[in-house]
Amino acid sequence: MARRRLGFWPRLAAMLVKPIMSVWTRRTWQGMEHLPQDGGVIIVANHLSHADPLVSAHFIFDAGRWPQYLAKASLFRVPVLGWILHRCRQIPVERGTVDAARSLATLVKAVQAGDAVVIYPEGTTSREPDLWPMRGKTGAARLALATGAPVVPVAMWGPERIFDPRTKRLSLRPRIPVTVVAGPPIDLSRWAGAAPGRVVLEEVSDTIMLRLRDMLAEIRGGTPPPLWERSNRSQRQQQGESA
Repeated sequence: MARRRLGFWPRLAAMLVKPIMSVWTRRTWQGMEHLPQDGGVIIVANHLSHADPLVSAHFIFDAGRWPQYLAKASLFRVPVLGWILHRCRQIPVERGTVDAARSLATLVKAVQAGDAVVIYPEGTTSREPDLWPMRGKTGAARLALATGAPVVPVAMWGPERIFDPRTKRLSLRPRIPVTVVAGPPIDLSRWAGAAPGRVVLEEVSDTIMLRLRDMLAEIRGGTPPPLWERSNRSQRQQQGESA
């Protein structure tokens, strides 16, 4: 398993966090076999809550991989915290700056080195009132086109019971039910070798988010709505079939 090659600090982090999560949550894990045990992989997940990284990291670690998340580069400049993030092999990313291209290069390097990079394509917790997925930003699409690495979708439901971003309420009660399901890699072969223009990036991003939306619908039940459009004009109806 890839996590056997972990250094001291990632192992220490896992030893501290996993027992807490084992008590805090009652877990339904499915689809771990879709996460490759070795080699670079891009893991894309829906974003419900600030508790998502704890839940998804627990799932990914149990599946045998060490999850590497994107974190604001400014956090890496905070004394002690930045040192810990570096030692735990998290990835600094510049956001909304001219350094965005350099951040993409950092991600490409991590995937090519065989790491499991976790991306929330929405870029923030869902603003959809019932926490259905929004249309994604193009970062995951850019990384997928640049590396050709498998893109594994991970749908989650339950972290919002730990911390609900709509009410800002944190629950510390034990055994909160959470469900995490990984699916087969998303087929993006249609865009293999394509230049990362705006239309291509939006098509790839929508394909990723529609897969996550439909996987979430299988967990929650019911018919999912169109992808929520982040717009001051409420929504732009984004229809489509999942890949």
